[in-house]
Amino acid sequence: MSTVATVPEGTVNPYALSHLDSLESEAVHIFREVAGEFERPVILFSGGKDSILMLHLALKAFAPAPVPFTLLHVDTGHNFPEVLEYRDRTVEKYGLRLHVASVQEYIDAGKLRERPDGTRNPLQTVPLTEAIQQHRFDAVFGGGRRDEEKARAKERVFSLRDEFSQWDPRRQRPELWQLYNGRHAAGEHVRVFPISNWTELDVWQYIERESIELPEIYFAHEREVFNRDGMWLTAGGWGGPKEHERTETRLVRYRTVGDMSCTGAVDSDATTLDSVITEIAASRLTERGATRADDKMSEAAMEDRKREGYF
Repeated sequence: MSTVATVPEGTVNPYALSHLDSLESEAVHIFREVAGEFERPVILFSGGKDSILMLHLALKAFAPAPVPFTLLHVDTGHNFPEVLEYRDRTVEKYGLRLHVASVQEYIDAGKLRERPDGTRNPLQTVPLTEAIQQHRFDAVFGGGRRDEEKARAKERVFSLRDEFSQWDPRRQRPELWQLYNGRHAAGEHVRVFPISNWTELDVWQYIERESIELPEIYFAHEREVFNRDGMWLTAGGWGGPKEHERTETRLVRYRTVGDMSCTGAVDSDATTLDSVITEIAASRLTERGATRADDKMSEAAMEDRKREGYF
């Protein structure tokens, strides 16, 4: 006669996964599912914390074998030097292959035009979609999370894109019981979001648990910045500051990293992972809502760009 072990009431189940373990397990499952179902997957990797987290999870998913995906970065030409240095060092460390789609090259070739406000984030769509078509990537991993922004909250984990890389929310497929549908027609591809269900706090707590190295700009440091529309932007050759905008040295850090022209720093004295986590836990603004000017261009700025092919 077989017996089933039971856990006494009021005690902790030693076999239950922690919250972070559950999120990790889900992401690892997604990476392995894509590896088994698609021919040419690629990971978007910018050197920002979410893409760093994705790469860490991919390394875990296939260890001790190498990661079976290449990396892709859409370089606006206005990226933070510290982040680009981290990107290149990480690629070399793990022996990975990196494709770089350069916005500057598209501008030099006359395929794109600079915006009057100097920001290049909206200009990433064409280089991204053409890189996907050129290399015939059929699955593209992105670090989007549902807690970041309302348009991203609409995404499934597997997000079908048509032959023009455009997103139609009406074509979203149900994903019951972690069953993902990767079927797509010739020319179409699937955007995959393995950390969809993570929050910003989850990301930082996992980074602390796993001792994951990050670019130093995620921690408090002194930086020359200026105020524009309530955001502390880094001075640079992209068009800031203007004549009436005064620069000053402040103790700041970045919650998210993107184009220097639209990514704001926040006042902070958090120099350690513990202090960053405490700061994030007390915040009532999402990282994009607090520090990304490109999301404030209109009420539907992110959704409009997603329909055109952006993440």
